[in-house]
Amino acid sequence: MPSLKEVKSRITSVISTQQITKAMKMVAAAKLRKSQDRIMQMRPFAKKMNALLQNLSSAETDGQAWYSHVREEKKILIIAITSDRGLCGAFNSSIFKATQRLVEEKYAEQAKLGNVTYLPLGKKAFEYFEKRKAKSIDQYWQLFHNLSFEEVAEIGEHVMSAFQKGEFDKVEIVYNEFKNVATQILRTEQFLPILPPTENHSADGQTQIDYIYQPNQQEILSGLIPKSLKVQLYKAVLDSNAAENGARMTAMDKATDNAGELLKELKLTYNRTRQAAITKEILEIVAGAEALKSA
Repeated sequence: MPSLKEVKSRITSVISTQQITKAMKMVAAAKLRKSQDRIMQMRPFAKKMNALLQNLSSAETDGQAWYSHVREEKKILIIAITSDRGLCGAFNSSIFKATQRLVEEKYAEQAKLGNVTYLPLGKKAFEYFEKRKAKSIDQYWQLFHNLSFEEVAEIGEHVMSAFQKGEFDKVEIVYNEFKNVATQILRTEQFLPILPPTENHSADGQTQIDYIYQPNQQEILSGLIPKSLKVQLYKAVLDSNAAENGARMTAMDKATDNAGELLKELKLTYNRTRQAAITKEILEIVAGAEALKSA
């Protein structure tokens, strides 16, 4: 049985940890509200832009169809979106597992030839790929230090330029989509080339539309398509940011509850140990008194 000093020390340590996890839960809750508002406001716009993007990508243009040009999949770019910090449950590990599974199931041959490149967004993704000495683009991982559309647009511009030049034949995004505080949905989406509408329908279920372009089709598409792609990437980043805060809030809430349960057990152990010590002292006093009587 542990000593009273040891149990008391553990109780003090658990109380300190519980206070930290409770504070982290409150911070995550405050950040979640802001990030949740951002993604909820962004989703309707991103959905409409995606529908527009798919419809426009099926329009025939001269020299401007690079975004929907399907090539032989020789060089692959995978954009992995994680967090900068841990203590958010399986949020980051699920991204790593999904990325590894994606490569093993779809791009095993390209990986053997060293033709799979990663673009980590978030410190955890950067550290993961750097540790494994994977081929990666490591100039944008600090995105969440100053998250804004301008920062994401710069990344989108880099990716689109590389795809247009033929440096990559396909670009995929792996991220966590925010559903609610306790649930994140793991998503793997094709970023480039743009997927055409399936069965003559757009992403929101509406039939394809024939557009009237002014001043001309080429000028409109050359500006609108890149903007739409940047919006889709920004939406994925906002989703991941909100999902991260939700995951951290849930993880810290469970950690606080677990600390409370552990405290109950430790206090029970403390009381039992203390009672045993008192009983032992009483027995020693009684034994001493009996020994004096018989002397």
